[in-house]
Amino acid sequence: MFKKILIANRGEIALRVLRACRTLGVEAVVAYSEADRESLPVQLADEAICIGPADARRSYLSAPAVISAAIVTGCDAIHPGYGFLSEDDGFAEVVRAHDLTFIGPPANVLERFASKEATRRLLGNLGLPTIPGSNGILRDDAHALEEGERVGYPLLIKPAAGGGGKGMRMVRTPRELEASLNVCRSEARAAFGDDSLYLERWLDETRHVEVQVAVDRYGRGIHLGERDCSVQRRHQKILEEGPTPAMTVEARNDLCVRAVRAVVSAGYENVGTLEFLVDRDGNAFFIEINCRIQVEHPVTEMLTGIDLVATQIRIAAGEPLGISQSDVVTRGHAIEFRINAEDPAADFRPAAGVVERYLAPGGPGVRMDSHLYAGYEVPPFYDSLLGKLIVWGQTRQAAIERGQVALAELLVEGIVTNIPIHQALLSSEAFLEGRMTTNLLDRVGSSAFLAAAARS
Repeated sequence: MFKKILIANRGEIALRVLRACRTLGVEAVVAYSEADRESLPVQLADEAICIGPADARRSYLSAPAVISAAIVTGCDAIHPGYGFLSEDDGFAEVVRAHDLTFIGPPANVLERFASKEATRRLLGNLGLPTIPGSNGILRDDAHALEEGERVGYPLLIKPAAGGGGKGMRMVRTPRELEASLNVCRSEARAAFGDDSLYLERWLDETRHVEVQVAVDRYGRGIHLGERDCSVQRRHQKILEEGPTPAMTVEARNDLCVRAVRAVVSAGYENVGTLEFLVDRDGNAFFIEINCRIQVEHPVTEMLTGIDLVATQIRIAAGEPLGISQSDVVTRGHAIEFRINAEDPAADFRPAAGVVERYLAPGGPGVRMDSHLYAGYEVPPFYDSLLGKLIVWGQTRQAAIERGQVALAELLVEGIVTNIPIHQALLSSEAFLEGRMTTNLLDRVGSSAFLAAAARS
């Protein structure tokens, strides 16, 4: 096991990794930007080191700054959390070259899965169904138009190097495709440093289901069930739950078994998530793999009782999984609400400012992962995630009821949050009946959900 780990991230995930390190008896150093000097992870860390100014490009995204911090503080491993450098194969290689361990898939594995388009072909050849799409990366506009005609409209333009909705556009005609390509390239270049694009056929009324896997360096792999991430706004997840209400138990189990079999065959290593779109008929299509810990990992932890962050660290340290598939037992239902500093009544406009009062909910089956405290100033430089409220119940209905109580108890004063949209979702028929699709919130509009909740 490692002696000291550098946590190269911020906010709630930095605090989550810090707690996993404490569980494992490993010292932890939190690397922070000047904007995060007063953050909770910095205050609670065994040691903290400033790696640069607020600008993420000169701090959290600066490989030299992060590597130097690890060396200066005597760390033997780096945990990148999610986002920032977490899936950067070049950074992982630099970490290895400095005799440090990257906590995540090794550099050669990250490189193998770096291109979404190539990964789609690789895992498609290993038995996972994929959505029809372009043959390879789009060379230019002419090639895009040619492939668009072959695949058929409507289409989704996707960046090959990343996700999260950046660089993605749905187009219905060749004219829309041609007009959107440069915008998507620009967004992809800004977000991922790579403007490569590919096309997928657009599927209407889909559900977003993902499978959690863990594979050690000895080729032993398990799945830890699936999560439903269909509640989205502009391709950004807002609420996640598990198990998915979109599939039968048999279909879920089959998907999970096929997913872990494919990634083991492809040489994957460490914790990862395979994402699928499920159509109206219940057919699942593989779309991408995330080679890191997911924001929504607590859903799986609540269902299985397995610490996924500690599992990441153990695998990176060379330990075997230590559990087999038969040891993984999923119980009940869990829901995660992403609590963001944004206003759902104003098209989710981001907010910043000082948290004047903060009270986390509690009670059986309630977990709050957050770096907030009264007096904390939410900086305007990073994403708007303030924390995650996770609830568990024996049934989906019990989890929903527990979520309603916990959301009413959660207090964040001084800044605007998206708590009202979660309360609206839990009173909407579409969610209560398990009928949410990835485009429903965008199509109906958050204001309609809020208005309907106010009337109920």
